[in-house]
Amino acid sequence: MVRAKELKKKNKLFTKRKLKVASKIRGTKELPRIVVHKSNKNFYIQAINDDTQATLCSLHSKKSGVKVNKDGAKAIAADFASILKDKKITVAVFDKSGYKYHGVIASFVDGIRENGIKI
Repeated sequence: MVRAKELKKKNKLFTKRKLKVASKIRGTKELPRIVVHKSNKNFYIQAINDDTQATLCSLHSKKSGVKVNKDGAKAIAADFASILKDKKITVAVFDKSGYKYHGVIASFVDGIRENGIKI
């Protein structure tokens, strides 16, 4: 029973961090907001235009067939950067969705930057 209370508190704090970050970052058609979500098995990315509340493009690790680790994040970043370049997007803002900026998240952002997208 104690474990359930701890998990509820942890999830509540994560949601609070996520909303706090999202409230400060807005994406447009020219400057989309790149949002990440990760689980233990999968990694999901979206480029969002907040003005029209539309997803410009998305990608996930299931489609790419890579594992969720630092090397996999760099591979997904390269694929996502090529999709963004096809849509003529070279600059974006990054929404880390309440995650800490280290590990897989930091590797993903480094991979995006290495492939020519300014974040």
